[in-house]
Amino acid sequence: ADQMYGPKEDRKLVIVLVGLPARGKTFTAAKLTRYLRWLGHETKHFNVGKYRRLKHGTNQTADFFRGDNKEGVEARNEVAALAMEDMLSWMEEGGQVGICDATNSTRSRRNMLMKMAEGKCKIIFVETICNDQDVLERNIRLKVQQSPDYAEQTDFEAGVRDFKERLAYYEKVYEPVDEGSYIKMIDMVSGNGGQLQINNISGYLPGRIVFFLVNCHLTPRPILLTRHGESLDNVRGRIGGDSSLSEVGEVYSRKLASFVEKRLKSERTASIWTSTLQRTILTAQPIIGFPKDTMACS
Repeated sequence: ADQMYGPKEDRKLVIVLVGLPARGKTFTAAKLTRYLRWLGHETKHFNVGKYRRLKHGTNQTADFFRGDNKEGVEARNEVAALAMEDMLSWMEEGGQVGICDATNSTRSRRNMLMKMAEGKCKIIFVETICNDQDVLERNIRLKVQQSPDYAEQTDFEAGVRDFKERLAYYEKVYEPVDEGSYIKMIDMVSGNGGQLQINNISGYLPGRIVFFLVNCHLTPRPILLTRHGESLDNVRGRIGGDSSLSEVGEVYSRKLASFVEKRLKSERTASIWTSTLQRTILTAQPIIGFPKDTMACS
């Protein structure tokens, strides 16, 4: 915390997520929260959707999110303000970094948050943009499957249609960030590189946030752990050593390769890590199509 020098408002930081639904905002917020806590900064994630559900229930249809639904707009702005007020109160009690997780998709909403934060904390907008239709379709279906908004929806496909209708309403009024300090993540969730655009970002902690977003994966990725196949020393009852695999171990290595091929066929950037011991290298040998690093686990 001592490394965030400057005026009082610069010692407190609010990260405001911006983006259309199903763009990975909540996933990004959770990752940032975990990272900043690991750095030693008192960080809290404020999800505006939870405030909305507490105040207005979980049975809001897509019409609630229409840009021309005055009552709906006022209700959504109200809960966003409530979340921001709670965040600022938490900061007065010692909190350092608050993460505001919502669409925040219009300039008027973002201006409201900036006015509330004026003289109290610094705001950085983090906008997530995704144009990959396959990723969006997967995210939409996952959202309907997991969101409390659809917990009572027994017809899954009807839930998907409702969410897509909600998304269409957001798209009509969406205004990309071009004000203040911001970080734009463009097509970074697809695993194909993407772009990171930054504007007016300076200071130790904002710099660490940029570094983290450049280097982290913003979509869930599997980590598979396995022991090596049975070694000749295992057969002899010896511990340690550097023997090769037994016949049973070789069978295991081939079955492991088949499993990995099926499980990771859609992972474009997977890699295989082993130690320098030959029993681990031989276990991974039948696995093809992925780079291997024999020093990573040594």
